[in-house]
Amino acid sequence: MFVFMAKKSLPTPESVSPREGAPTRGDATRQKLLTAAHRLFLKQGFHGTSMRQIAEEAGVAVGGIYNHFATKEDIFAAVLDAFHPYHVLLPALEEMEVTPTETVENFVRQAASTIHANVIGAETRVLPLIFMELLEFQGRHLRSMAETMLPKFIVFVQRFGELKGRLRPFPPPILLRTFMSLMIGFLITELLLRNVKLPPPFNLKSGQWLDGLVGIYLHGILDEG
Repeated sequence: MFVFMAKKSLPTPESVSPREGAPTRGDATRQKLLTAAHRLFLKQGFHGTSMRQIAEEAGVAVGGIYNHFATKEDIFAAVLDAFHPYHVLLPALEEMEVTPTETVENFVRQAASTIHANVIGAETRVLPLIFMELLEFQGRHLRSMAETMLPKFIVFVQRFGELKGRLRPFPPPILLRTFMSLMIGFLITELLLRNVKLPPPFNLKSGQWLDGLVGIYLHGILDEG
């Protein structure tokens, strides 16, 4: 089993503020609004949360909220982006060290470990927002974020060809999409199974589940021996 990397903190509005330099009063207000909106969206859903409630939760005058966001959808999109783990995940993948003798298997296992370590907690802080996004907005904000993330992930999967080990002749996009599906599926099932008491041999620890899923990604389920 691979060893998990030390995780970085999940992003917050303060940690991903797009403005450079010392934060202004306006920056602080915007961050309060995002934090308040995040709490309310998780608790009440998108339609159950009003602009007035967000302003009151943040301690901001109702009229002041429109200095930062024109609509509730604008707030939701900003919250989704601010709390999404890609802000820490992409740099973590870029920082992975690769030695000249690194194998594809070790690299993939290390990548899965790195992703898991950097998204711990995302299943409760971000996945509910993603479900709201898919239901209410058909994923249009996620598509915009994907355009930012995709070039980094393409570079990640292209590194497979630079490592030791024979790859089956799958196109790189297939290798990338299946790996992403594995990690997303793992996070969703973590949320669903977290408080379910499973009988042996299904009562595995989180790391054992991920280790097995990565093994299937690398080797499949058929014994070719």
